[in-house]
Amino acid sequence: MSPHDLERISQHPDFIQLVRRKQRLTWSLTAAMLVIYYGFVLLVAFAPGALGQSLSGGVTSVGMLVGVGVILLSFALTGIYVAQTNSVIDPLNDKVKEVLAP
Repeated sequence: MSPHDLERISQHPDFIQLVRRKQRLTWSLTAAMLVIYYGFVLLVAFAPGALGQSLSGGVTSVGMLVGVGVILLSFALTGIYVAQTNSVIDPLNDKVKEVLAP
């Protein structure tokens, strides 16, 4: 691929939109996961008593429930990424490939 082709692709409006949408999706989901995970870590560090409380007098604590919630939220964020990629990013990628194909 020649430098001219690379320049033509990088200046195409659909390609620019593709890159921006993918970056926005990636960074927003990354930020969400970091907030969730580090929020949990900060809870463990600064409120261990709250997380150590028993849910109903048994052995399961609030911390276990919150930890499972963190794991489930990570699966949910992965699902959001896949859904957005399949419905928005991939069609836009196909359009760019179709338009810019030699």
